[in-house]
Amino acid sequence: MKTILFCLFASLFTFALISETTCQQIPLPEHPRPDLQRDQWQNLNGKWDFNFDHENIGIDEGWFKGNVAFEKQIMVPFPWGSNLSGLENEADIGWYSREITVDPDWEGKRVFLTIGASDWETTVWLDGKLLGKHQGGYVPFSFELTDAVDYGKTHRLVIRVDDARREFTLYGKQGYGDARGIWQTVYLEARGRAYLDAVHFSPDIDREKISVTVWLDQPAAEEIPLEIKITTPGEPVLYRASFPEGENRIRFEIDIPDPRLWSLDDPYLYEVTATAGDDRLHTYFGMRKISVVDLPGTDHRYIALNDEPIYLQLALDQSYHPDGFYTFPSDRFMKEEILRSKSIGLNGIRTHIKVEVPRKLYWADKLGLLVMEDLPNSWGEPRRKMQEESEYTMRQMIKRDYNHPAIFSWVIFNETWGLFTNTGKDDDGNNIREYLPETQAWVASMYYLAKSLDRTRLVEDNSICCGRGHTETDINSWHSYLPGWAWDEQLQKISDNTFKGSTFHFEEGYEQGNQPNINSECGNVWGYQGSTGDIDWSWDYHRMLNSFRMFPRVAGWLYTEHHDVINEWNGYWRFDRSEKYPGFGEIFEGMTLNDLHSLVYLSTGNEICTTVKGGEFVEVPLFLSVMTGEEYGDALKLSWELELTSYLGEVVKVSSGERSIGYTPWMQEQLEPLKLEMPDARGLAVIKLKVEGGGGRVLQRNFMHFEITDGDPVEGTTAISVPAAQFSDAAWSVHQWDVLDGRKVNGAGSGYFTYEIRIPEMMKSARVKEAEFIVELSAKEFFVKDQEEYDSNRDFMRGSRVAPSANPNSYPMTDEQKYPSEIEISINGNEVMTTLLEDDPADHRGVLSWHHQLQDRRLREAGSYGYLVRVPIGKRLLGEIIEEGGMQITFRTKGEGGIAVYGKEFGRYPLDPTLVIR
Repeated sequence: MKTILFCLFASLFTFALISETTCQQIPLPEHPRPDLQRDQWQNLNGKWDFNFDHENIGIDEGWFKGNVAFEKQIMVPFPWGSNLSGLENEADIGWYSREITVDPDWEGKRVFLTIGASDWETTVWLDGKLLGKHQGGYVPFSFELTDAVDYGKTHRLVIRVDDARREFTLYGKQGYGDARGIWQTVYLEARGRAYLDAVHFSPDIDREKISVTVWLDQPAAEEIPLEIKITTPGEPVLYRASFPEGENRIRFEIDIPDPRLWSLDDPYLYEVTATAGDDRLHTYFGMRKISVVDLPGTDHRYIALNDEPIYLQLALDQSYHPDGFYTFPSDRFMKEEILRSKSIGLNGIRTHIKVEVPRKLYWADKLGLLVMEDLPNSWGEPRRKMQEESEYTMRQMIKRDYNHPAIFSWVIFNETWGLFTNTGKDDDGNNIREYLPETQAWVASMYYLAKSLDRTRLVEDNSICCGRGHTETDINSWHSYLPGWAWDEQLQKISDNTFKGSTFHFEEGYEQGNQPNINSECGNVWGYQGSTGDIDWSWDYHRMLNSFRMFPRVAGWLYTEHHDVINEWNGYWRFDRSEKYPGFGEIFEGMTLNDLHSLVYLSTGNEICTTVKGGEFVEVPLFLSVMTGEEYGDALKLSWELELTSYLGEVVKVSSGERSIGYTPWMQEQLEPLKLEMPDARGLAVIKLKVEGGGGRVLQRNFMHFEITDGDPVEGTTAISVPAAQFSDAAWSVHQWDVLDGRKVNGAGSGYFTYEIRIPEMMKSARVKEAEFIVELSAKEFFVKDQEEYDSNRDFMRGSRVAPSANPNSYPMTDEQKYPSEIEISINGNEVMTTLLEDDPADHRGVLSWHHQLQDRRLREAGSYGYLVRVPIGKRLLGEIIEEGGMQITFRTKGEGGIAVYGKEFGRYPLDPTLVIR
């Protein structure tokens, strides 16, 4: 387990000032709250003694007294059961114990123990004296130690956490990995006698002011002076006020002249030192405004940052780590999470069903990434205890995270989880579950409560799907999981039903106002029967975004998801954050995922591959969507190139051209279609489109494929093909099977495929110069779906696990892990070559595998493809083949890597196994 050598320090932004010299090895040594940090603090992360309490006997036996030796050790703050904790998940109750020493320099201050988060009931003792008990799983809490400590002396700190399942608690998605016990940093802190409990900053960029609300932990016994010092790009701003006797809250405004606004491109943070009497803390804020405006030139409502519309391009961030579950292994990892999202052109994330770790939010603030923050859900019914738990957690979440400029909205509920009441049984004995009107009224009240606590952000009552609707909300959101081909119809339906007074997507008695309409979960993962499993997400994603950009009434989308988790493998990254490869750049040099997230977007429509005839004239639809106010002059340049991969595997440039497109910021316009003549040759063509601004700056790339089913043969060449499924012989140690009516054939384990080619009699008199055999092959991994029947009746939210390739639709996407197969190739029994098939890949390059899928919400090895293998045939061998009137070619594994053979309607290349004679 990796830990970090840490010298206790306290510096909000530089992390460099050493305040103490004692060094120890601990994880997550940084202060957990850059937005609420005092100079005198001590990190208690690291190894603690630990005991599981299987029979709940610890209290009766006095374990809290510190005189019982605990048998295990745990690495705090990782939840027990996670790899980084060092423990298995053995019980519902765990006890922690360690020695602490409070610095003598803290004498005269009040000393507190703070736990960033612990799930669920946490009780703390010091030297056997009860300090307090907290119930909840996601927000910080503190207990005072002042009267119980001798400064400079050793004390025994004991913590008991009871995480037994309770239906009313906010369990969220802990089926991905239980956040059991302590899961955020534990630390000691010295505070003033009447200390600052919270300092909230509400920016007003229109008036160039910041509204400040400051709370003390208790009413002031006497007048207490307050000083706010703000570091600005220019001279510091100093403001003085005071708490009157008997008051614990004051409000005031401070001028911020010529404010430097927080934005995605310039996420400037104003650093603050607040001093009240003998208490001092460091925090920060960003000068930014969240509002709703019209997309210029339309009546489409958009969420705005600093009065400019933002076309939301977000990822659902499950915010899980395979080894730490809710807890990330390091601060660097949290920073990299934010950088990952920015690196592919996203402008935000939705931290899903989790009150996010403060330091991750800090990096979103520091680096410029928008955040929607969710309240976790329960899996029980919305009874009193659940409602109390939800309200408490929401209040504390907003209190804790108020100053993070990155957060633009609070999401209170998700998909009506935890809001259904069992009202009886149906004829089959199943529970009848209803979203009752009184529950809807409570949800609406939670919206108003959140608005009363924070008027600077948007609030979403229920991020909806599955037939339920909104009550009161600032955002008209909706979830939809669909195959790529289904998005035009869905977006048209959404657009047609979005208007003031519409009851679409709202519960009875509620209706749409002027809220922005956004998709708040989308993708293909649940769009296929029983979900997709692990597949290439890039094809359906490409189709989906081409469609979204043609429906500007929908003000953005939120893709599921940032990274894989235990039951969804549609992340941009694997669960361990290793890379996946969509293959865009291999189709169109220079193109990346960022091109599908460009603010200037040229869409060719939902259909990204179509079947045409050789020599046919086609029209490519073009829709230009501009989601920026940036000036690029009066016109953009559109250039294109048409390229053909022939049925012989040869790539040739067919045609190219360019034209000017009239440009205005924020334009959403159907353009004149691009008219093309297809080459009169069988193969797979691709039109590559590039949009440029002034000075040749590339703004976006896109492409579309054409399967050309007929055309003139290549002059001077004879091609003799055999369908992939028409092998003459095969034997496989594990399994052999066909895909989609023989368009692809698979052999798993060790074995071979043999194909027989008959030579026309006329070839005996032909003047032959050379020959080769061409075929598309890949390795063939034997996936779980090919070995056993899939059990779809699983509850992943409660911890069910399956293999990524278990789902019948799955075909794992190309990533860093390779599955190679070395093969030997023989003709008429004589070995002619060996080659390495590097992998069993599946991504956007498997154009034909995607194009020929049936539209029945099932997938059959979609996106899979192979490598073009060319087998040269020498003149002597060719003469023998012609003389004998045929040949047998065998592809045999040299190990257990298997072989897949692709036909002309599957994979990457438009060809069957073919003998080419020139």
